[in-house]
Formats: sequence, structure tokens, C-alpha cells
Amino acid sequence: MRLLIVGTLNGQLSTATKMAMEKGAKVTHAANIDQAMDILRSGRGADLLMVEVSIDINRLIANLQAERVHVPVVACGVGTDAQAAVKAIRAGAKEYIPLPPDAELIAAVLEAVADESHQLVFKDPKMGGVLELAKQIAASEASIMITGESGSGKEVMARYVHRKSKRADKPFISVNCAAIPENLIESELFGHEKGAFTGAIARRVGKFEEADGGTLLLDEISEIDVHLQAKLLRAIQEKEIDRVGGKQPVKVDIRIIATSNRDLADEVRAGRFREDLFYRLNVVNLALPPLRERPADITALADHFVNKYANVNGLTAKPLSVEARRHLAKHSWPGNVRELENTIHRAVLLATGDEIGLEAIRLPDGTRLEEAAAPSVATQAAVTADAVSRSFVGRTVAEVEKDLIIGTLEHCLGNRTHAANILGISIRTLRNKLKQYNDEGTAVPAPANAAF
Repeated sequence: MRLLIVGTLNGQLSTATKMAMEKGAKVTHAANIDQAMDILRSGRGADLLMVEVSIDINRLIANLQAERVHVPVVACGVGTDAQAAVKAIRAGAKEYIPLPPDAELIAAVLEAVADESHQLVFKDPKMGGVLELAKQIAASEASIMITGESGSGKEVMARYVHRKSKRADKPFISVNCAAIPENLIESELFGHEKGAFTGAIARRVGKFEEADGGTLLLDEISEIDVHLQAKLLRAIQEKEIDRVGGKQPVKVDIRIIATSNRDLADEVRAGRFREDLFYRLNVVNLALPPLRERPADITALADHFVNKYANVNGLTAKPLSVEARRHLAKHSWPGNVRELENTIHRAVLLATGDEIGLEAIRLPDGTRLEEAAAPSVATQAAVTADAVSRSFVGRTVAEVEKDLIIGTLEHCLGNRTHAANILGISIRTLRNKLKQYNDEGTAVPAPANAAF
């Protein structure tokens, strides 16, 4: 893990540095905001910023947002000044650490940033087969394509491959291709020179250079525009990139892992994805089965999440009841591991007895788990389909499309990626539609914050 400490509290921050390094963190120092931004632009990167509370955290976070640098900020200061802590958190800091630091507190913060949701937990033989293949090819330099439904654990698998590779001590850099606007993704991947475009106030190293020597994960690569795919193909083949506005190519040494929840062979046939890029990335395919097809993993993951969220919330971990386990195993989990994680987190908070019973396991709308599977699905579907088809009469296609998109988004609790997958459209098409509806005055569900 890469830690960037910003500030000059003599002695106190050096103690924090020593503790962090003992926990395996690679620590860099910056005296002020400008130095911190220079370090982040240079490609040295950070997984966490620990910032002295006297520094203008509002300004720091505004700078990070302006340059699209996504990194959590933790404030720290001498003593337990409640006012300073509140001010820092209101400014956007995720946490406040009093100095001198406590070793256990430093360890807890580093573990939280390292994110234990990256731990690969499995028991099912079907997942075991995929893992054996991953182990077999991890030490190679081959590009890997990881496919599977949204929430099935593609990034977790990518991180596992990196940890087992010869590049394990080098950076693992992840880029969510679906989350970056189309006009910015080239700069995000390849970097830019100062003045290359409006807002390029300084040279910025892109993700390819930041991952040099390590692994670059291109998450949801099917969302990259076909015109940029040619430049991506050249970067992978030639092992060199061109910064936006740059005059000289830059050599990079990285291993590429890509993920997609779409069938890229279908995307190639439809002309939305380059065939040569597909074959370059798909040297080895790791196809993750959905959670419903690996039932033994459901209870293994449930136990893992019980312990995780009991610890996060300062609670005693309670066992899942036999009845709860039975219904968890029966549920279809359309949102896969991500949905299970959120469900277990709620259950940990709602459980009142000595164990986590079925009454504590509820879906996002409050429905109890056993009630979700009770009705006759076929009967309800037939009745609903008839009612819906009748409601279309007398309405325009645009009106029906709007209702379908908004309804699907509500069903997905605002999650744009899930909704786009259900609707069979790209995330960018969905975003354009939602912007249009918002401009027309239609209420659009806010994005959901997925936990996995």
C-alpha cells in the first residue's frame, strides 16, 4: 500500500511513518499541498493521504477533484481537538487520527484502505476450478480477460492474479473505464502535458505510466470508445504510450488485465469492439460463475462478511442461524457477491439475538429474504406482462422508453452499471438519456454506492 503523508509535524508524523512502514506501507512525504499534487501527478501515486489538520484540506480535496485524482484523505493532528476533527471531516476527510498515533489505530486505517473486500473467499468447486487456472497463469506475462456478471468479483480475481505474479511488489492500478467521461479517458490512461487542453494546468502521468513495472486493470473495457481502442492496442503491442499533447513516446512495462460483464465476442460482431484488441487481451480467459451457480460460496462469503462488518461496527460477531443459512443458499442473488455483502452488512446491524436469524436478513426495500422467493414467479410475471402491455397503448415510444429506463434504475437502487446491463445499452448511452431527462425536469434516482 502506498501512503502519502502531507505535513511537517516533526516527530509525530515520523512516528506514524515508522508504524505504517512496519505494516508494509510504502511511505512518501510532502511538506504542503503543492508538493503533494506534484507527487500524485508524477505517477508515484498513493492509496491514502494522511494530512496534517492545519493544512487547508478543503483546498487539497478541491485540487484532487479538479484533476480527477481519486484517493481517500485521513486528517491527523496533535491531541484530540474535536473541533479540528469535525472541520476536517466536513472538508472531506474520511477519518481523523489524533497524534501521537496509536499503533492499532494506524493498522486499522491501513487495513481499511487496503480493503479486505479484496480478499478472495471461496469453497465451491466451480470457483476452485477458476482459481486453479488463475494460479497456473499468474506467473506468466500473458494478458488476461476476466468475464462475469456485475458484482461477481472480477476485480478481486484481478488482484489475486497480481499478488501471485512476478510483479506482486510493483503497483496494481485499476481504471474503471465505465466511470470516466469519454472526453477524459485518453488523458486518464495516457496522461497529458501542461497546456494540452483546457484545464491541463500541469503535466499529469496517466495510469499506464503509474502502473509501470506492475499490473494495469482495465475494468469494464467494453465501455472504451472504438476510436480510442486503436491507441490502446498500439500501447499494449508496442509497450509505449503517447501523452496527450506529448511529442515523444514513453516506454512502459506493464501487464494488462481486463474485465467485462458483456460478451466481447458479440461486441466484436456488432462492430463496437476491435477484433484485434479482443484477441490481444483475451490470451487467457477467466470466466467467473455467478454466485447462484456456486452455492457453497454463499455461506462461506456470508460468514466472512459477518466477521468483517461486526469488526467495522465494533460489534461481537454472531453466527448465522441454520434457517438463515438455508434461505441464503436458496436465494438467486442477481447482484452476486456485492448484493450478498450489502445484505449481510444490514443483517449484522439488525440482529438482536445471540445469532443472526432470518428476521434480520432483508433486501434493500425491507422485504424479508424468505418472502422474496415465496410467490409464484410464473403467475406474477404473466399478470404483470399483461398489465404492462395494455399500459403502452396511446403512448409514444419516447415516453415508454423513459419510464423503462427510470423504472429499471429505481429497481437497481440508482446503480448505473447494473441498470445499463439489464437494459442492454452502454453506460454512456444511459448517462446521455439520464442527462436529457434531468434537463427536462424528470427526477432521476441518485447513483448508488456499491460496497463490492
